[in-house]
Amino acid sequence: MDALMQFLLSGMTVGAVYALVALGFTIIYNASDVVNFAQGEFVMLGGMTTVFAHAAGLPLPLAAVIAIALTALVGVALNKLAIEPARGAPVVSLIIITIGASIFIRGAAQLVFDKQLHRFPSFSGDEPIRLLGAAILPQSLWVVGGAFAVFFGLWAFFTKTLTGKAVLATANNRLAAQLVGINTGWVMTLSFSLSAAIGALAGVLVTPITLVAYDVGVGLALKGFAAAMLGGMGNPKGALVGGILLGLLEAMTAGYLSSQYKDAVAFIVILAVLFAMPQGLFGAKHTERV
Repeated sequence: MDALMQFLLSGMTVGAVYALVALGFTIIYNASDVVNFAQGEFVMLGGMTTVFAHAAGLPLPLAAVIAIALTALVGVALNKLAIEPARGAPVVSLIIITIGASIFIRGAAQLVFDKQLHRFPSFSGDEPIRLLGAAILPQSLWVVGGAFAVFFGLWAFFTKTLTGKAVLATANNRLAAQLVGINTGWVMTLSFSLSAAIGALAGVLVTPITLVAYDVGVGLALKGFAAAMLGGMGNPKGALVGGILLGLLEAMTAGYLSSQYKDAVAFIVILAVLFAMPQGLFGAKHTERV
């Protein structure tokens, strides 16, 4: 029983990170129908920038804020320099552009930073908290709390604000949104910056636990994508639930089978969703009249 509780707590922590990455996928997908495979690099940039800013002498909170702001600017640059010029291109071409951007950002990070693993101090110390026979790090609570805070913030943004509804209107019909006066270019810029900021926040929250290096974004992008597909691409609630479910599946696989199979879970989830329920757990079912 103690082992099960430990696996559940570990899975919740990892799943919350996947949920944050999936939420980033959701924002850009809702605004543009583009699957941004550079999302994992935003997580890496948030963690790496915070590490080096803190090492340079800045207080940790200030270093984290600077990292999130700089990563948001990288998201804006990705949209302005790569996505907007290709507007109107097939979706597959846009996806390939984001993969290329991921490779470019990873290479640039290797040059600007280094190839080593890094971390910075936990927000609330490293003394484990005992819970029902298991132990959880205080930083894990920050990760889980951050994921839920971002989810509720996005829910309020999309349902309660005109700007959020403008994002949804742009996703539904870009031309119609332009005809009613919505600045769709600004909506796209906002979506990319917000998605990058959420990714950077995930990097800031998880780096004290998992460490960060220039190449961690690839795996996070894949697992965030799997979580988004599991929950239903474009659905914030699905991104949160999908991320946590994927984290729990990984933890159970590593605990009861072998850690060697842990990374295969994301691939299995992607295949299962594609074959069994392409719309995901919370995605809308589409019907086409012919």
